[in-house]
Amino acid sequence: MSAARSRSQREEGSAVVDFVLVSVLVVLLFLGVVQLGVALHVRNTLVAAAAEGARYAANADREPDDGAQRARALIEESFGSDLVQDVAAGFEDVAGSRTVVVEVRARLPLVGLLGPDQTLVVRGHAWDEGQP
Repeated sequence: MSAARSRSQREEGSAVVDFVLVSVLVVLLFLGVVQLGVALHVRNTLVAAAAEGARYAANADREPDDGAQRARALIEESFGSDLVQDVAAGFEDVAGSRTVVVEVRARLPLVGLLGPDQTLVVRGHAWDEGQP
């Protein structure tokens, strides 16, 4: 009986250590999943804004710069002005057809909307309705 008693005294407090070790791993895993979710949300929103800007600029009475302004406005409405580095627009030939392309360069956020200097580049295309 004294051997069982001394064993339980030696293991006293080990549950706290186990909890701390496991909880650190669970928190790191949770933060990784949150980071992935934020990065995918930002990327998908940038792709949608670039595509909408290209469609807007592809109308017969619009210029590519109108699409760049539209994409920038959509991104700033979603994330503010800190995320976007550059929005450019122009024409590009795809399989013999002229298309409007809007390219967005933005910072890839690390946690929340803070992040390193990693750049994410997305492009949106639309067939130019004003072509001859």
